[in-house]
Amino acid sequence: MKRFFTVILLALVPALVFAAKGDFYQIKIYHLKSADQEERVDQFLEQAYLPALHRAGVSDVGVFKPIASGPERLIYVLIPFRSAKDFLGIDAKLGKDRRYQQDGKAYLDAPYNDKPYERIESILLNAFKSSPRYALPKLSGPKKDRVYELRSYEGHTEKISANKISMFNEGDEIGLFKRLNFNAVFYGEVISGSAMPNLMYMTTFENRADRDKHWDAFGKDAYWKKLSAMPEYQNNVSKNSQFLLYPTDYSDI
Repeated sequence: MKRFFTVILLALVPALVFAAKGDFYQIKIYHLKSADQEERVDQFLEQAYLPALHRAGVSDVGVFKPIASGPERLIYVLIPFRSAKDFLGIDAKLGKDRRYQQDGKAYLDAPYNDKPYERIESILLNAFKSSPRYALPKLSGPKKDRVYELRSYEGHTEKISANKISMFNEGDEIGLFKRLNFNAVFYGEVISGSAMPNLMYMTTFENRADRDKHWDAFGKDAYWKKLSAMPEYQNNVSKNSQFLLYPTDYSDI
């Protein structure tokens, strides 16, 4: 039965996904309604899920929470896979991990009337060709003060979104971020998610003041002014969403 569903999934996902030579990312967003649910998911992630992913060969997993409180509690989990094939095989590996089954029992076997979360949102991404591998940020300050900024740039159409991705690659917007030391973790094209077509990326800063300083320098940079004024890159973002997060104590990233 598992083989059947794997074949179906492979047929539904474009071949381009599996031809990519860079990382393949999954962002899981836990939607929670109470402090109790948040505590239970934290415990599961720290004591069972991340250790199991490590044993399965995923060395670095990021876990983040919003800096500002909102209408619901959220936990973001960034999982970098070396390929889409590794992503497709992870559930089978976890299913054979007895330690994971034991350590995560309270979460995995939760009854219908005492669920540990409301819903899980999942976003899948291919790494940009100009940034094919994720990077660990070089930060020295306390985790509680850090700002991890996850951005989503939506495009009006698939072609227009591809133009914005080209701006990062061929236009070397990624190079600009590197030169200004934005400490980016990843850049990715969303191939499955709720806001398509879109791209997402994550930059990191020591604190909020450091974040604001970097973006101020970005806006004033001569190359950015030149790049953003090029006729071929006009009107290629329909919505810019920004999520300011901080890493949990047990986050690898």
